[in-house]
Amino acid sequence: MIKRVLILVCLAFAAFPAAAVEPDEVLADPVLEARARTLSAQLRCLVCQNQSIDDSDAPLAKDLRLLVRERLVAGDTDPQVLDFLVDRYGEFVLLNPPLNRSTYLLWFTPFVLLAIAAIFIAMRISRPGPAARTGLSADEEAELAKILDHRE
Repeated sequence: MIKRVLILVCLAFAAFPAAAVEPDEVLADPVLEARARTLSAQLRCLVCQNQSIDDSDAPLAKDLRLLVRERLVAGDTDPQVLDFLVDRYGEFVLLNPPLNRSTYLLWFTPFVLLAIAAIFIAMRISRPGPAARTGLSADEEAELAKILDHRE
């Protein structure tokens, strides 16, 4: 019984919209509101930088959410809304920037650094230590033999 109550409570909380979206922002048309929420989840808050505008409480995020809703009400398609915001704020406004010439560095730098680190580690592991490279001189071998014989 308690499990069912907990499940119902969790489902009830999951059904609530994010706290950042204020009631005065919500569109009357549920289809447009769903599109607005989907778009808002793809857009970066320019103040918080690691949050979507859907999750951010920053005033600029609210302005962007309202702008998205205005464009949808005006009849723009989802790609048109995104293009409008990218034209206005640059690709930085997208949480997942597209793969193109200007974002190659962003996308491939982690892989290049990982490859460099792997090569460096492989070189360090495969390189013999100083004793293995030089070996022992005849005097050192004699001294070592004397020490080992003395132990026995």
